[in-house]
Amino acid sequence: MRIYDFRQKEVINLADGARLGYVFDAEIDSETGKVNALIIPGQGKVLGLFGKDNELVIPWESIKKIGDDIVLIDTNSISR
Repeated sequence: MRIYDFRQKEVINLADGARLGYVFDAEIDSETGKVNALIIPGQGKVLGLFGKDNELVIPWESIKKIGDDIVLIDTNSISR
């Protein structure tokens, strides 16, 4: 799967069903090429560029399921 494909997926919190937004970027280990985390822009940002800088960084371990249209995560393991 390509990073572009992730940007088309909405992130949903399994704990409360909240829609957190769409994947904007990914954190990748430059040595191994492994994806360490997905990044969702904070509320108030327009196209991830303007507004508040409260990005939500979702560690790869918090991702529970990747579907055709959504990414399901467990927010119990995320620190904001």
